[in-house]
Amino acid sequence: QLQLVESGGGLVQPGGSLRLSCGASGFTLNYYAIGWFRQAPGKEREGVSCISRSGGSTIYADSVKGRFTISRDNAKNTVYLQMNNLKPEDTAVYYCAADPFKLQHMCDLYEYRAWGQGTQVTVSS
Repeated sequence: QLQLVESGGGLVQPGGSLRLSCGASGFTLNYYAIGWFRQAPGKEREGVSCISRSGGSTIYADSVKGRFTISRDNAKNTVYLQMNNLKPEDTAVYYCAADPFKLQHMCDLYEYRAWGQGTQVTVSS
């Protein structure tokens, strides 16, 4: 089965930046739509961003538009989430998710087949 691994989380001050990575050994991620989700303690999981299999379509939650950028590097078989101007409200465990069945140019922030274990992002002064 597909096993996703997130990395890049950590502690950062408000206004700082982090770049999260999502990778998988033995699988070509350009066959999968990729979504980034997050969950803070006591809150429901929230869709953050996604990118289609083709890379041609992306979606961002209103709370992160203009600050986060999702991208994929097929040569490195990696999907990134660049997070700039981080706020305390961004503190959460961030999860990468993959799905092979979405249309080539579509993604969403709801349903995915495979999930990583998450990486902690903490934004605090």
